[in-house]
Amino acid sequence: MQLLQAERDALLKPLATVTGIVERRHTLPILSNVLIQKNGDRLSFTGTDLEIQIASQQTEGFSGGDFAITVSAKKFSDILRAIPDKTVVSLEEADGRLTVKAGKSRFSLQTLPAGDFPTLAVDTNLKATVRMSQGQLKALLGRVQYAMAHQDIRYYLNGLFVVTEGNHLKLVATDGHRLAFASAELETSFDKNEVILPRKTILELYKLLQEVDDEVAVEIAGNQVKFTFGNVVIHSKVVDGKFPDYNRVIPQNNDKLLLIERTGLLAALQRAAILSNEKFRGVRLVLTDGVLKILCNNNEQEEAQEEVEVAYVGAPLDIGFNIQYLLDVLTNSSVEQLHFAFGDVNSSVLVSIPDNENFKYIVMPMRI
Repeated sequence: MQLLQAERDALLKPLATVTGIVERRHTLPILSNVLIQKNGDRLSFTGTDLEIQIASQQTEGFSGGDFAITVSAKKFSDILRAIPDKTVVSLEEADGRLTVKAGKSRFSLQTLPAGDFPTLAVDTNLKATVRMSQGQLKALLGRVQYAMAHQDIRYYLNGLFVVTEGNHLKLVATDGHRLAFASAELETSFDKNEVILPRKTILELYKLLQEVDDEVAVEIAGNQVKFTFGNVVIHSKVVDGKFPDYNRVIPQNNDKLLLIERTGLLAALQRAAILSNEKFRGVRLVLTDGVLKILCNNNEQEEAQEEVEVAYVGAPLDIGFNIQYLLDVLTNSSVEQLHFAFGDVNSSVLVSIPDNENFKYIVMPMRI
């Protein structure tokens, strides 16, 4: 029985949107599959790993009756990618198998019943709906996501802390060694709501958001957050845990102040990092009047030294950091200048944007 005829891209684009979260090897075989449904003039693709669910819809470029089927997301995606652009693809189903035909190519894939596909139950206990442009949310995520922990035993750090409070949306990420904070003003005011979103959700969301003015709706519920933008709907469970009080780690009295050109410092750190210790990634920053020295060395006794002219007048300082933590903030910022506020050798550095209270980045020092 023929299910569908469509141009390759009408299938590949929405399929590519959902395959990022599909696990290739899973104890439940159906979680390696994508759910394909046609209902009237809508063709939808859904993928899930039981924590996150992404659905993408297509409304043109295909013909056929209504159906629902699940098939291996990776194999179907690989087949479509290997087919030439603008080729018409037909899907046929018989005896529990999906046949994909394109020109003189023919592929037979195993299917599993659509009724067995586990969709996430929608939490209707809605607490807040935040609306902003896709570009604004993507930029906001870009300022903090790199500071999320990865496979930390403190599972609540393996994600992003999202807070609505008054007319502000606040995002916080930390791995215990550094912390990134970003906020944006909203047109609507909300009660205080706090959720922790899984790392995987944030990485997929950042990848799928476009740098455009089109709206994204963020619906925060009791144990779930829903993102709706373009033809994409993402449902994500929230992490059950208590996020640390980020306000306590923001230095208040750092008095060694430095305004520095971002791209120049980034280039100097990238050069010095070539000879940093591969395991500890340490860098020494030596501040004296008008000069910032950047020093790296490794186990082979190799050394790198960079000097950057800076507008600094104050007490000398010799302090160590993980160089990757400094590179991350410089790489993920787009401003011309950054403000560094140092304390003593045992104090965290506070990195901020001049005349902007909506971004803070804190890095703990390390002994070198």
